[in-house]
Amino acid sequence: MRFDLHVHSGPCAAPRLADDPTTVAVCERAGMAGCVLKAHCEPTVGRAAGAGAGRSITVLGGVVLNHPVGGLNPAAAATALELGARVVWMPTVDARAHRRAGLATPPPCHQSGPAGRPLAVPPVDGGAEPAVRRICRLVADADAVLATGHLGPEEVAWLVDAARREGVRRVLVTHPFFSVPGLGPAEMRELAEERGAHAEVTAFQLLRQPGMTAARLAALVRAVGDRRCVLSSDAGQPDSPPPPEALDLLVEALGSQGLDRGALEAMASQVPADLVLADRSPAGS
Repeated sequence: MRFDLHVHSGPCAAPRLADDPTTVAVCERAGMAGCVLKAHCEPTVGRAAGAGAGRSITVLGGVVLNHPVGGLNPAAAATALELGARVVWMPTVDARAHRRAGLATPPPCHQSGPAGRPLAVPPVDGGAEPAVRRICRLVADADAVLATGHLGPEEVAWLVDAARREGVRRVLVTHPFFSVPGLGPAEMRELAEERGAHAEVTAFQLLRQPGMTAARLAALVRAVGDRRCVLSSDAGQPDSPPPPEALDLLVEALGSQGLDRGALEAMASQVPADLVLADRSPAGS
């Protein structure tokens, strides 16, 4: 049964296909085991608890460290984790690399003045190191997932190392082949094999990323290996299919490239479930 670690729903600062209860119901009807709700501008822990109440599907939440929660804010991470967050994402729409790539930013997130300055971690912004290390320790204490968000390639490499040194066992490189961070297969293979990170491959990349193909995504999977790859939808936009359909599309597209179907199903189910659920150990750890 599939487990989607990257699902967007409303209410949200960006347009969404459906609200939390509707999205969860669609995932439940599709026979999914679970999903993680993600929002760029607010924590989703309480929303996940509400949308998942009485459902047969596991619904989890997290927090993205963009400006609306104070940016690289240990207090925001600590509060979310105390309430049950299973994923803490580094900045996405407010990340320096995201802004430099010219990607869209929801208006409520794109503030003016000092509070709206793009966010970065070392080596781009050395001053952020104490806060980031504190956040890593909080994630480690909760045995949660630290996701790299929309940081740049050099920031991702630094963060993976820093997280491991602070005791984080579950590190997910958010869509490494996307415009941000824009890693290549060899770079991601090194992060997986030598530093223990997982790589996320998303349906959104096939649907919306210019120039992205199933062949390119399949090359990443082959480079990293099926035990360190997670397939996610990153769906919920009004012009994307619902998350279960988007995930189906991704699995079929990768299968058309000759990847093993059983391994693909594991990357969309067992591997993400093992990564995010607190009572399990990440595959390959």
